[in-house]
Amino acid sequence: RVQLVESGGGSVQVGGSLRLSCAVSGYPYRDGTYSSDCLGWFRQAPDQSREGVAFIYTDGSATYYGDSVQGRFTISHDNAKKTVYLQMNSLKPEDTAMYFCAADLPSYGSGGYCRGDYSGQGTQVTVSS
Repeated sequence: RVQLVESGGGSVQVGGSLRLSCAVSGYPYRDGTYSSDCLGWFRQAPDQSREGVAFIYTDGSATYYGDSVQGRFTISHDNAKKTVYLQMNSLKPEDTAMYFCAADLPSYGSGGYCRGDYSGQGTQVTVSS
């Protein structure tokens, strides 16, 4: 079965950096219609709705960022390691949330943010002033 395991969360002061990792395993069967996978991150703070953070298509076709993180966060992936990364710089208190790895395996050419067909358990990021 598909598993997404996040790591790298923690506590950091304003302006600091963290790098989240998400290892993906148990890929489903791919038939002849296979298209690119979508990997990425959502986040959710207490009493707030889920927010799309960053997403990447593994064929290199596109990346997407939420408006609030554009220019500060960078998403990347390593196909050989089946891992997606989120480099977070210039962190702000409003970045405090549980961060969830998400994957669409495959994306079926949907474009934009991942649907989140698969999701990890989450890793907490806390930014203090």
